[in-house]
Amino acid sequence: MAILLLADHDNASVSEQTAKALTAALQMGSVVHVLVAGTDARQAAEQAAQLAGVSKVILAEDRCFAGNLAEPLAAIIFSLAGQYDAIVSAATSVGKNVLPRVAAMLDVAQVSEIVEVLSSDTFKRPIYAGNAIQTVQSVDAKKVVTVRTASFLPAPQGASAAVEPVSAAAFSSTNSTFVSDEISSSERPELTSAKIVVSGGRALGSAENFDQFILPVADKLGAAVGASRAAVDAGFAANDLQVGQTGKVVAPQLYIACGISGAIQHLAGMKDSKVIVAINKDEEAPIFQVADYGLVADIFEALPELEKAL
Repeated sequence: MAILLLADHDNASVSEQTAKALTAALQMGSVVHVLVAGTDARQAAEQAAQLAGVSKVILAEDRCFAGNLAEPLAAIIFSLAGQYDAIVSAATSVGKNVLPRVAAMLDVAQVSEIVEVLSSDTFKRPIYAGNAIQTVQSVDAKKVVTVRTASFLPAPQGASAAVEPVSAAAFSSTNSTFVSDEISSSERPELTSAKIVVSGGRALGSAENFDQFILPVADKLGAAVGASRAAVDAGFAANDLQVGQTGKVVAPQLYIACGISGAIQHLAGMKDSKVIVAINKDEEAPIFQVADYGLVADIFEALPELEKAL
């Protein structure tokens, strides 16, 4: 079974999410080609070629791929699809944006956010905010699959696959063009790949309290900062910090939930964390049902003490 894996990259390097999606792809079939489409993306392609299990890297470079626009990316994938039995991507913002369009162009049903590969056409995926796991068998001639990467280990490096450039000029005539990116910079780890995440919830009460009590603990631990949907909706934290079904799915080694009650949609985004610590003054809070360690305490007292102890 031949598989085309769409790489998630910044032109200089391939994200760890792609290495995890590669692990899933290799469980589906033994021949995996990686598509690196970008602008001046040779460095990312060479890094992808080093991932164990990659048979070939296809490098498409053109200005039309700037900003990971769905139209040109879907178009080049569709042009290559005839050679492959499956199209795979990590369930990142890029994969979620591009692969549904590819599935529509191929007239097949997409299988979204798989957490386990049972065979080349059968997968497990969460439904009902992660409260149930559905087994899905695709009967389509070509499978289009996104991977919830929290459930897979990244493929190691050590290979040296060939990098094959392809012409991409034909895909530049689309109805959308990339104008600019406004990316927030932070010295903290990226949320979806961090080994430690400290998250704050509605109980913090204000953006000032969020910064005053959550950020010092995160900085001492070298952790990424997350937030519940309630905290984001209230304006305590930026939208890109939201963890949950409608935010980002994380699975760090350590997840510290501070003042988060544990609504179902939040649990769907963090319950695969290796160790979960919950701090909440409500001992009946649902978060304690999934926590490995629970502290019934006022976060405004507990967090300064924790920061001081660190």
